[in-house]
This record gives sequence, structure tokens and C-alpha cells, in this order.
Amino acid sequence: MANLNIVILAGNLTRDPELRYTPSGMAVAQLGLAVNRRFKDQKSGEMREEVTFVDIEVWGKQAETASQYLTKGRPVLVEGRLRLDQWEDKQSGQKRSKLKVVGNRLQFLGPPPAGGAKPLPAQGRPAAAKPEGAQAPPAEGEVDLDIPQEDIPF
Repeated sequence: MANLNIVILAGNLTRDPELRYTPSGMAVAQLGLAVNRRFKDQKSGEMREEVTFVDIEVWGKQAETASQYLTKGRPVLVEGRLRLDQWEDKQSGQKRSKLKVVGNRLQFLGPPPAGGAKPLPAQGRPAAAKPEGAQAPPAEGEVDLDIPQEDIPF
């Protein structure tokens, strides 16, 4: 029997991406996505809206690009796969689980923000801790010329 695990979602970010790095230097970003569904209520006949909140995890260059260009409220399309995380709660000892999407591809939707990329973490937001040997992001006002043209989302 064949198995298939593909998810495609389009929605708006519920928060700014949270970028972190693994001890080996791999970037990982956590995103929150709100996906709306409009439907007609069978009993009342009125249009209703249902919002589903989905946790998204992206890795590598996708994570760094998302952190640099995406902000809360931006529309985005995510292609990925479902993953079930399971753990035991240290306080209560109960088993917990959480379903999330591991994104393979992000596509920015809508027009780019007026100022281009969001400011780097010098304005009140803590910088993501990069391990030793990892390349530091450019200082505010500097241009990183090592970004290939096809990686620029607009």
C-alpha cells in the first residue's frame, strides 16, 4: 500500500518567525499560520468563518529567508508534510502530542512590504543565537550580495 504525506496550506502568519540554530549550525524557524474557511451554516443559512491555527517548522535556507522577509500578518503558501511530536509532560507526567507541518517550500503571497525586508534584530528583538563558525547576518544597512537572485522572494 502506498503512503502519501503532503500538506498545502495558504494563510496569514500569526506571529513573526522565530529563528534558531541547532548546535551543528542548521537554521530552523517556527511559524504560526492562520487558515480561514468560510461556509454556510446549515441551520441558520448564514455565512460563517472558521479559523484553524497551524504550527509550521522550516529548516535551512528556507528558515533564514522566512525570518528575514516574513512578518506577522503576511500571507504565505506552505508545502510540506505532517509530523506528530510526542513527549511526556515533566510536571504532570501525562503524555502529550502535537501535530505540526514541516515545510519543504514557502511561497510569499501578496505584495512585498513597503520597506522591503524587515529590520534585522537590532531594534528591541533578541538576535537568534548562532553557534560558533556560523556566518553572521549583515549589519543593519549592509547588503548581503551572496543571495542568489532566485532566492529573493519578490
